[in-house]
Amino acid sequence: MRPSKPVMPPMDNHTLLAQDRQYVWHPYSNISPDNPLFAVESAEACTLHLANGQRVIDGMSSWWSTIHGYNHPTLNAAVSEQLSKMAHVMFGGLTHEPAVRLAKQLVEMTPKGLDRVFFADSGSIAVEVACKMALQYWIGKKQPEKSRFLAFEGGYHGDTFGTMSVCDPHNGMHGLFAGRLANNDFLPRPLPVFDTNITTSRSTCTLEDQHTHLGALKKHIQSNAKHLAAVIIEPTVQNAGGMYFYSPEYLKQLKILCEEYDVLLIADEIATGFGRTGKLFGCDHAGLSPDIMCLGKALTGGYMTLAATLCSDDIAQTISQSEASVLMHGPTFMGNPLACATANASLSILKEGHWLKQVSGIEQQLKEQLTALKDHEAVADTRVLGAIGVIELKQAVEMKTLQPFIVEQGIWLRPFGKLLYTMPPYIIQQEELQKITRGMAACLDFHMAS
Repeated sequence: MRPSKPVMPPMDNHTLLAQDRQYVWHPYSNISPDNPLFAVESAEACTLHLANGQRVIDGMSSWWSTIHGYNHPTLNAAVSEQLSKMAHVMFGGLTHEPAVRLAKQLVEMTPKGLDRVFFADSGSIAVEVACKMALQYWIGKKQPEKSRFLAFEGGYHGDTFGTMSVCDPHNGMHGLFAGRLANNDFLPRPLPVFDTNITTSRSTCTLEDQHTHLGALKKHIQSNAKHLAAVIIEPTVQNAGGMYFYSPEYLKQLKILCEEYDVLLIADEIATGFGRTGKLFGCDHAGLSPDIMCLGKALTGGYMTLAATLCSDDIAQTISQSEASVLMHGPTFMGNPLACATANASLSILKEGHWLKQVSGIEQQLKEQLTALKDHEAVADTRVLGAIGVIELKQAVEMKTLQPFIVEQGIWLRPFGKLLYTMPPYIIQQEELQKITRGMAACLDFHMAS
């Protein structure tokens, strides 16, 4: 047996933060030494143990991924068991049980008609793959002129170059790159808004709604169908584009139009998938099956990066029988065994069904406790759907002062723009969630005073 290398001694909190500021560049951040920064030493369930001795309840699920909480015994066991066999092996010409099992599970639990699974290593890449699938499909159909995508203002689909071209072109995070990206088509946000007071059918459109809000959609698809490869949309919830909820009826009508005018429908379920909205997938609110679906984030229960792009057998067969004969993509860590094994364990937890009651309980509590804040002078709107609770402020937050205040409340949230929101792990306890909502209320007063 080869001798193991000695474990590196742990850094104290001061050294860790100092070296981070010297060497590391964080997401959507500059390298100013004044940015608030907190070191995490360990985590369990819904609690982050900070290196300075503080404990905070995580209201973000690590960017919406750790749906079962941290240090989960089932997921830990899956990682350990797979690690004892192999951590990784190339997926070109080789296969392994965790990937095959995961593909089968995903086909069985996603909407009917999604028959093939292409694994990737991040949500952005899953969307890149989806766009390539759509383009190669139409090339295979001898219609290469169908090469544009229709997306929506307020939408967000990732940070890579291709995905930026289908994100909000005006006020989104990637507006800086306008004029440097592929030209695609955009329509206003889907309307009407999701009526979250309806607890059965959830939301419906009147005939007037359909005429007003869906007329522009039909006109654009009808007029541009010969050039449109696909429509890409976040089902039911626009996430990073503003935590905006819209009517499932819009999705239903969009699917009908796509079928009528021979345009593919791509559902970006990276943030909405695996129960976050109260349904297993955002598409389930509308009872539809897209041609292509992108999954990520919660796929492994937040343990490691993994994504998947699912498509119909027709798309897979058309690409495979085309001149290229292959889908032109192949990530090095595609189908990583360690990630696939963990994802299988995460899906097994979801299949037990406890998430339904958990998310329903979170939704009810968030509605009660956030709606009470709607009349606060700092608040423009509050909205809740599934395990998503949002306070939209009238003015944008000042992160340098608000972030430390949030940690002082014993909670972890990451506001952006005018949004103060929570997307907690499904296992969160009532008293923990109440601490989060009380902290959000305190943030409103602090925001007004600062």
